[in-house]
This record gives sequence, C-alpha cells and structure tokens, in this order.
Amino acid sequence: MKYIYLLLIILFSCAAPKKCCSQISKSFKFSTFYVAANGGTSISDQEIYSVDGSTLVYDTIFTPYDYSLAMGIRKIKRFGYEDRTTFKDGTESSFSDAANIGLEPFEYLFQVQYKRQEGIEYFDQHHFLRYVEPVWLAKVEYIKDGFADIEYFESTQRLRLLGNKKLSFNLGAVQRLAEPYGYDPLEEWSFDNNRIHYTCLAIEEGYSVDVYESEYRDPDGNIVATSPQVWNEVVMPNVLQDYVKKKRNELDNQWQYSLVVGFDFYHYTKNFWLHSWGNLMPYHYDDGNEFSYHNFNDGEQWYDYSGGLIFGYKLNRNLGCFIEGKYNKYWNREWYDFKAGINYIIF
Repeated sequence: MKYIYLLLIILFSCAAPKKCCSQISKSFKFSTFYVAANGGTSISDQEIYSVDGSTLVYDTIFTPYDYSLAMGIRKIKRFGYEDRTTFKDGTESSFSDAANIGLEPFEYLFQVQYKRQEGIEYFDQHHFLRYVEPVWLAKVEYIKDGFADIEYFESTQRLRLLGNKKLSFNLGAVQRLAEPYGYDPLEEWSFDNNRIHYTCLAIEEGYSVDVYESEYRDPDGNIVATSPQVWNEVVMPNVLQDYVKKKRNELDNQWQYSLVVGFDFYHYTKNFWLHSWGNLMPYHYDDGNEFSYHNFNDGEQWYDYSGGLIFGYKLNRNLGCFIEGKYNKYWNREWYDFKAGINYIIF
C-alpha cells in the first residue's frame, strides 16, 4: 500500500495551496471512476478415483464459481483504434496501457481487483502515472498479478530522441523494487544430483515421521498420511511449497538499477493502424547484495525486455484482420497476452 500512497502524493502535490483545487480539478477532468462486480462458472467438477486395498474409493473436487470485484480510476485517452464503451466493468485490458507514451501529456491508472479464478483467490493491483514531454518522459508503475506470480514497483526517467511524429526513441534509467527473484530456498536442502532432503526439511518445519507405524503428522499433531506414497506424492509437495513461500516472504525486496533503451511507433488511419513499442535493459548495476540477481546468474549481465504490438487492417468494407499482444521478460520470468483474428461483415 505504501506504493499507492507515494503515487497519490505525486499526483496531488502542488507548490501553492491557493492553486490546489484547480490542480486537482484539472487532474481529474475527463477521468473515470468505476466500481464493478463480475462472475461466472469456473472449471467443471472433477471425479477422482483411488483404490484402498480392493475397495474403490472416489471423490469429487468442486471448484467454486469465478468472480472479481474491481475498483479504480483512470485517465487515459483512447487511441484511434480503441473501442468507445459505455461503461467500464473492471475487466478491460488495453494493451496500449503498457506503451511508453500516450495521447495526453499526463495520464494515470489506479486499480485494485479482488478475484477468484479456478478456486484460487488473488488481490491484484495496477497503478501508474505517466508524464510525457517532447524531449523527456517519466513513469512510475506498480504491478501485482497473482495469476502470473509477479509483483514489482518500477520508475523510469528517459530522454526522448525524436525521429518524427510517428516514431521516437528513448534512452534513460529504470529503478525496480521487487522480491529477490532467482533465490531458491530449496538449494541448501539439495544434493548434487538435484535430489532433496525433503524428510529432514519437513521435520525441521514441525512435521513428525513414524516409519514403523506409518504415521505422518503435521505440526499440530494431526495425521496427514498413513503411507509413504501419500506422504511423498501428496503431503510433501505442499510442505515444499509452503516452505518456499515462507522463506521468500522473510526477505526484503531488492532494488535493481538498470539502463534502458526503447522506442514507440504509432500510425493510425480508419483502415490501417500500427502501434508498437519496446524496451530493452542491457545493463544492471551490481550492488554486491547477497540476494542480487547477479548472484543467481553466475555474476553475469542479462537482458530484461518488454514490448507490444497492435495491428489492424481493413482490406475492404467486409473483411479485416487484427493482431494484438504484449510480452514481458524480467529476471527470467515471462508473462504475456495476445489475440489475433479475422472479421468478415455480411451486408
């Protein structure tokens, strides 16, 4: 939440109290505030079968319905190719939001979303402020995407090297704050052949193992398995997952300072449009921190990059095609979205 407060302070700060109301009014002009709830059926129920001796045992896994509760405010001018919807329902995903530049000098988005997807609950957030001038641009952004398992805060300051009205290049710096991606808590429990001391780890975490009685108990003393097969295949995966999550949460977030080069291209007509952007971080400062990503990359530099493409072409009154997508690769973690298709209108 401290990132949200920081962004709000930047957004509404003003030099003179006398001008405060006019500045706030100008910041909110043409913005949209929305609150929305969405829901739907999740994956169907699944039957599970097993054999206990000679007895057939079956059970059903029920997955509750999916839903999302979203609240936000945004001031982002639509590009020419974007639809004008009557209402915002919180599920919109405009790829162009990830671009370096927009159609207005100052744009922002603040959105929180509590959702359940395939039985798993997430609390996602996406906030950003973007300010673009002819010769420079600045942006601060916070992303938390539980489904993609990514969370980071990023700020960037860049010089714009203008080519023409459609194409521009930029060069500058990026500062990112995130958990120490690359850190593997299970490494200290692993043999050289990648096998793991999983039973020792479980005992240290409070589990108890009675091999002779075939009783495996959790830290509260409850029996969680009565056979090595269930212990190895059912219980231990959860033990390892909980251990990794706990160890990662114990560590502080790490700063990453990087150089960045990027470009933006935008061309639009009613029958053809192309919007693309890209960012490359070829160099990252090594501060010698124990959990710096350099240590997990054998002390070497690496490439982080992101980009997007939005393309549409109406061949004639009836036929058209489109391709849209964005891609991110940070700290060897990938997340992306894309869509493509053909439309034929019958008159």
